[in-house]
Amino acid sequence: MRKPINFARWIEDNRHLLQPPVGNQQVWKDGDMMVTVVGGPNQRTDFHDDPFEEYFHQFKGDAHLLIADRGRIERIDLREGDIFLLPAHVRHSPQRPEPGSLCTVIELPRPAGVLDAFEWYCAACGGLVYRAELQLADIVKDLPVAYRRFYDLPDAARACPHCGTIHPGGDWRAWHATLAARGAA
Repeated sequence: MRKPINFARWIEDNRHLLQPPVGNQQVWKDGDMMVTVVGGPNQRTDFHDDPFEEYFHQFKGDAHLLIADRGRIERIDLREGDIFLLPAHVRHSPQRPEPGSLCTVIELPRPAGVLDAFEWYCAACGGLVYRAELQLADIVKDLPVAYRRFYDLPDAARACPHCGTIHPGGDWRAWHATLAARGAA
């Protein structure tokens, strides 16, 4: 049996790890649930397709989720103190623009053969640009590798098949500026 941990102390001991590109750290690495803490600032251009529900508890500062659905990108605000249960397979992109913001995210571990996916959408038209599926083994280590694979693709491979716009990869500022200019989210 595990001993209780002092959560405030755990956060202070791990704060240096709660940094981009994802800013997450798993609290217990051997549990039946993946309990992670995610810190801000952290803004992304990917959308996660999780095969299971995700529980969010935004316990410090504010954040929001961008939701991609049928060519539209919408926003769900997570204010300090909010909890939210996201259904499985809802494409979501957690955005934590506030420095020092903190969120607990609880998910189920992935059995062999159950895949996660990360998708990148065109900020100009909302069309799907790229999808990468993977067997998630380590939520802290696997995500940056998946991101880097997309970011390192040549421009032609990041071109939107619907409108031709080149996805800026990891340049979240450019992606969000295009999204704002379109009036989405």
